[in-house]
Amino acid sequence: MTEQFSFKVLATDGKARRGEITMPRGTIRTPAFMPVGTGGTVKAMYMDQVRDLGADIILGNTYHLMLRPGAERVARLGGLHEFARWPYPILTDSGGFQVMSLAQLRKLNEQGVTFQSHIDGRRYEMSPERSIEIQGLLDSDIQMQLDECVALPASEKEIERAMELSLRWAERCKVAFGDQPGKAMFGIVQGGDVPRLRERSAEALKAMDLKGYAVGGLAVGEPQEVMLDMLDITCPVLPADKPRYLMGVGTPDDILKSVARGIDMFDCVMPTRAGRHGLAFTRRGKVNLRNARHADDPRPLDEESPCPAARDYSRAYLHHLVKSGEALGAMLLTWNNLSYYQQLMADIRAAIESGRFVERAAEITAGWAAGDIAPL
Repeated sequence: MTEQFSFKVLATDGKARRGEITMPRGTIRTPAFMPVGTGGTVKAMYMDQVRDLGADIILGNTYHLMLRPGAERVARLGGLHEFARWPYPILTDSGGFQVMSLAQLRKLNEQGVTFQSHIDGRRYEMSPERSIEIQGLLDSDIQMQLDECVALPASEKEIERAMELSLRWAERCKVAFGDQPGKAMFGIVQGGDVPRLRERSAEALKAMDLKGYAVGGLAVGEPQEVMLDMLDITCPVLPADKPRYLMGVGTPDDILKSVARGIDMFDCVMPTRAGRHGLAFTRRGKVNLRNARHADDPRPLDEESPCPAARDYSRAYLHHLVKSGEALGAMLLTWNNLSYYQQLMADIRAAIESGRFVERAAEITAGWAAGDIAPL
């Protein structure tokens, strides 16, 4: 395995890119979906299962891990890879989004942000330097800059203030990260729904010559059309030879449409969260296992799926588990959902390689539109 971080585009189809990120702990096939392992666990899954489904990389959360069990403790125990039994690449977010959305009594200034834990009210300070330090203690392979993520809608003045602060923090994160062979720090493009601010942010980050670039602030409640418009503006500005990561996105449809605009990496809690609440993703669209129509249905979720959770268990049994609040229901549906997401990414990669991404995307979309199988 290489001791360096590298990215190469292996094939293109329109703006869609099939590539590879190579790192000491493994190769990440792109476009890639990263299961979210917030607190060192992909909820309701064994790590071996996550790997077997095709995941090359998972995401860990700096905010949650610094609060519990603590970054210094994880470091003493060998780092997050050893702690969670995941020897492959890990990306950690900076903690900024969770500080803004979860923490209590936040106080933000040029230096960073002071906040109270949502768990016990304890006070913490998070600066760009401390965020990178925590991510280093966790020993993550791809580390994200600390940024300020503004929820939309917001005034242009407020969006610009946060974007400029995020750029200054990116410079400080770059210095704090330094030169770490085999690892990478990504900058985060901000700018809300204002085209000129997105362009300004992307241009400034590009000038920093980072190893990768994320697009942030587009999974905060805005319509899909806004997200896609901002990608149309942002992606052409970013370097063609660096990976592009759309943070916190999203639905299978979001992923298809974002790949078409040149995005290489995704993460989202949607497949795991939906699984814990009785919702399954399939090639026929979403299936709500809470619905009484499934109570007497002996058929599986998807008889053609390679995932045992979708292929080998009846809808009636899954419905029973969900309605009874059994842990196994969450486990099986999360297994199904992550399997579907990884199948979707493999399908996308193969379609780009064969030069038929547009056609395959249309076929996938038509499958969703056709809907689930008719009730018995």
